[in-house]
Amino acid sequence: MFGVYFHIPFCRKACSYCNFHFSTNLNGTGKMAEAISKEIGLTNLPEKGMKTLYFGGGTPSLLQKEELGLIFSSLRSKTEFSELEEVTLECNPEDINVHSIEYWKNLGITRLSIGLQSLNESELRAMNRAHNDAQSFECLDLLGQFGYFNISVDLIYGTPWKSNSQWEEELDFIIGHKAISHISAYALTVESKTQLNHQINKGEIPPIDDDRTVSQFNILQEKIHQNNWEAYEISNYCKPNHRAKHNSQYWKFRPYFGFGPAAHSFDGKTTRYLNIANNTLYIQSIQKEELPREYEELSLTDSLNERIMTGLRTCEGIRTVDLENFKPGWEKRNIRALNRYIKSGDLVQLNHGYQLTHSGKLISDRIISDLMEID
Repeated sequence: MFGVYFHIPFCRKACSYCNFHFSTNLNGTGKMAEAISKEIGLTNLPEKGMKTLYFGGGTPSLLQKEELGLIFSSLRSKTEFSELEEVTLECNPEDINVHSIEYWKNLGITRLSIGLQSLNESELRAMNRAHNDAQSFECLDLLGQFGYFNISVDLIYGTPWKSNSQWEEELDFIIGHKAISHISAYALTVESKTQLNHQINKGEIPPIDDDRTVSQFNILQEKIHQNNWEAYEISNYCKPNHRAKHNSQYWKFRPYFGFGPAAHSFDGKTTRYLNIANNTLYIQSIQKEELPREYEELSLTDSLNERIMTGLRTCEGIRTVDLENFKPGWEKRNIRALNRYIKSGDLVQLNHGYQLTHSGKLISDRIISDLMEID
């Protein structure tokens, strides 16, 4: 079983916090769709076994019908769709209307991941988002009327513009909305070479307040628990039986194929490859029937560390036996750090391994780093 991911590198505007690979020149979507279609043809895909399909970016909902249709058609010519369990399209509120909903449904989309980020108009403007709060409420109402898709929404907390009370109101609305079954919630981080970083350095925006971020993380956990949702990964929450199947495949180290500039792929064993993060060079390479990929062979230590990093972020935690398969003696070598975090209440030992507690999630990066190994 495997997943397929498409990176569609176009956005209407550059959000102030984003450092993903994208372009705001929308004139290139047609050529990009053609190149991605050709990359599919150049790739040795299994004829059967595709379990999940995910369109990310960027903003895939910007693609014209014929462009999205071309990618689907090319993929259908290479692999069967009969075993598909989930087809996700990332989209923004301004692209959601009666016509797009019908088209996406007919194309085979089963799940929408909507980049709301906030329900506050002033915060959306500060983030330089392309939509406003009215469009967010309108698209959710419309999707609730149609009822075709599983709906996930992206939210950002810990920003300089959102109070704790506003965050509570936002969560109450989202969790209570009949159309929404999944939330991906991320703490705002300041990445280099972004407008947000520039604004903070110039003193135009206050730096991130760690205490506010912690408070809003705690509010999120409380709301999730009160409403009997599942906190199945540090940034992902859902109603029962509504986990994101595609992303869960990543965390289980299942194979996946990535198409488009900056897309990653993994063979499920030791090989990863990354497409070049340059739209022009990507298209030029594909036109010459050359795959613009850089390959990486994972060492046993790499594989161990990735499972620590990923596993501790999930509610299942890490399995000792899995880690010992890569580097025998891992638990013994790290028992001092493990016991220290157990004693501090940040880690709990299970029958199969270890799991972060609520307080441990707040310092997850530190714990993960302390338990990783070097060659």
